[in-house]
Amino acid sequence: MRLHQLGASAFFAVAATLTTVCSAAGFPDKPVTMVVPYPPGGATDVIARMVSDKLSAKWDQTVIVTNRPGAGTVIAAESVARSAGDGYTLYMTTAAHTISKSLYKKLSYDPVKDFAPIDLVSTIPLVLVATQALPVKTLDELIKYGKAAKDGLTLASTGNGTPQHLTGELFKAKTHLDLIHVPYKGDAPMLTDLLGGQVQIAFVTLSAALPHITAGKLKAIALAHPNRVKAIENVPTFSESGMPGFNAATWFGIFAPASIPKDVQQKIYQDIHDVVAEPEMTRKLVEMGGEVNNSSPAEFQSFIDEEAAKWAEAVSLSGAQVN
Repeated sequence: MRLHQLGASAFFAVAATLTTVCSAAGFPDKPVTMVVPYPPGGATDVIARMVSDKLSAKWDQTVIVTNRPGAGTVIAAESVARSAGDGYTLYMTTAAHTISKSLYKKLSYDPVKDFAPIDLVSTIPLVLVATQALPVKTLDELIKYGKAAKDGLTLASTGNGTPQHLTGELFKAKTHLDLIHVPYKGDAPMLTDLLGGQVQIAFVTLSAALPHITAGKLKAIALAHPNRVKAIENVPTFSESGMPGFNAATWFGIFAPASIPKDVQQKIYQDIHDVVAEPEMTRKLVEMGGEVNNSSPAEFQSFIDEEAAKWAEAVSLSGAQVN
């Protein structure tokens, strides 16, 4: 009886192993969904669609991009955390993912433990922009104008809990400006109101702001990055503008639910790594003002741990919190 039980246990262990191997070898054999926590048109959506188009061709399977904006990425993240870890649900998100753990009092998921990192695709710095109607050109002029403004300045963001929101809170704490936060559901609606003059300033992902800066529709005040970037080389950094060490960026990375088998995780990473490394893809990311990372799951995990600690400190310093 004991030998029979051992034999059965060994059989099921081997069968489970073979099933996992086969699932990786045959993956994908049906359409894959990539969830994006922002509306269409923003930087995250654009990069997700660039990657998805390449993966569709590589896998000979449709990769469907599904936009689920709202609650600073919480709605989308919650749906992915509850999904099956079979590789058929992927999640393209930003630094907001690591911010949420310290920013929100209550979450129904753990942003670190409930997700498996796949690939850190790219990092793009934030740039402080102002509407053309605002009579300022430099950071010093903006701060002086803001302090003199009777009703303060309106500060737009891509939503509560996003890097843009939190960077704005840090900027507010550092400058002591009266900034009225106006959250939106992503880059596209925020930029629409910025261009229309309904709000006055914002920290925007360089990739999303770049077309409007080059067209002269928005003023680039300062870049929250250690060095100037080629895409807007005439725009000074915050350090050059008198605010040393004020750096902020968002990143674009792909996750899966934590229960994904390691071999499926590795296969997806390798395929994404290959498409991101293609010269055409690299060129597009650089033209968007980004740095191409293309990090492995292990490297991405280390990065996430560092990001979570950094943003937790930023949340504490800024006093920002969402119930």
